[in-house]
Amino acid sequence: MTELSNFKDKITIAGAGPVGAMLAIILSRANHLVDVYESRPDPRAHNAQQGRSINITLSERAWAALEIIGLDKQVRQFATPLYKRVFHSKNGHLSEHSYGKKNQAIWSISREKLTEILLNQAEQEAQVNLHFEQRLTHIDFTTACTSFSYLKAGRKGHKEVDADYVFAADGAFSKVRRLAQETPRFSYSQRYMEQSYIELTIATNVDGSPKLSPNASHIWPRKDFLLIALPNNDGSFTCTLYLNYQGETSFSSLTTQKTVQDFFHHNFSDVISLLENPVTEFLKKTPNPLFLVNVDPWVINNKVALIGDAAHAMLPFYGHGLNSSFEDCHVIAELIQRHNDDWIKILPAYYLQRKDNTNAISKLSNDYFFDISHFDTDNDELLSQKIADKFALKSPELWPSLDHMISLSRDISYAKAREISLEQKKIMTEIMNIKDIHLCWQEDDIYQKIKKMALMRLLPLLK
Repeated sequence: MTELSNFKDKITIAGAGPVGAMLAIILSRANHLVDVYESRPDPRAHNAQQGRSINITLSERAWAALEIIGLDKQVRQFATPLYKRVFHSKNGHLSEHSYGKKNQAIWSISREKLTEILLNQAEQEAQVNLHFEQRLTHIDFTTACTSFSYLKAGRKGHKEVDADYVFAADGAFSKVRRLAQETPRFSYSQRYMEQSYIELTIATNVDGSPKLSPNASHIWPRKDFLLIALPNNDGSFTCTLYLNYQGETSFSSLTTQKTVQDFFHHNFSDVISLLENPVTEFLKKTPNPLFLVNVDPWVINNKVALIGDAAHAMLPFYGHGLNSSFEDCHVIAELIQRHNDDWIKILPAYYLQRKDNTNAISKLSNDYFFDISHFDTDNDELLSQKIADKFALKSPELWPSLDHMISLSRDISYAKAREISLEQKKIMTEIMNIKDIHLCWQEDDIYQKIKKMALMRLLPLLK
């Protein structure tokens, strides 16, 4: 990149992950001079660190953001479409559930590859500079001046960077957010879940073919714990095991070859032969925590703004952490145009537009762990879903699925999707309380009742 003299503002971005790289591209094309600082080495020259999820899913919200920077076609070349979820019960029974209509899909891609594509593009932008292995040490929240430390020739160096604005895209463990806690009236909370996670691998067969259906996400629900497998472009699967950190069956209690072997044989007998060295990998890896972050405000002194996980780290079960973060970037791009680069208007509007929506998807993701981990253990829930699915086939305009609203639509906000979903749950609770519903659930009268409630209670929300 060659530094130009006719840029509008000088902006520092902390964090060179997918969100920081995308934001840098957007800001550069709006004619701002952008410096991106990352504490870790350039991931394109180093292996991804253990603990970072190497598989992510992209929904329509992510594709909308990738389209505005012209990278959607390139990214699709390395992504695998997922048309359905496949639930694997403990007794080996399979239950398939489509994400949407025929040919509608979410997409699985390696985080490593997505980051590489975005960084390569950011590096080519006229007004972007990338700086790796430079650790943020201080930020002035009134002037947007930042300080970074680094090692050069084995000696520690230090530099100060002046800017007009700073964006914190430095993830769930954001250093900018930690420093912001020292500013007045900054509210912050972090809640850890009982579960932690490790990643395992299902390699391809010897001939290179996949061992599971390749165009699906695979889920092994086991009530208090959960295994999810997402396909990679080469036919392998990246698996994530979610398990309590402490307790009778937990990462803390499973510490020997025998206990881990027994755990897999008892709970995942149908998949243990597919996994690559599951016992060895389980014992070798350090469980990673799951936590939610709540921050208020995201914008400080109209000089420093949090974006992505730095502002709204959430649980991964709906796969919308990155999707919501890319949507943050998309909103910034739209607001730059709408307000003609007036950051006094852009930053408050960004915060107001995104806060309620990211709160909504965070709550949906939190609830979804229980829904999928208990999938094959609650008959009432299964019947309720069957009734809802049947009504949706009869009247799709009155009963959009949650998948459709949050993953397959670009026009329904997360907050609106959650509002509609909660009303749908209330309606189904009333239906499930009908006497002998297990015997009469297929009768037309049941669906007439749902339609009447949907017209009165859902239709106004859908307009």
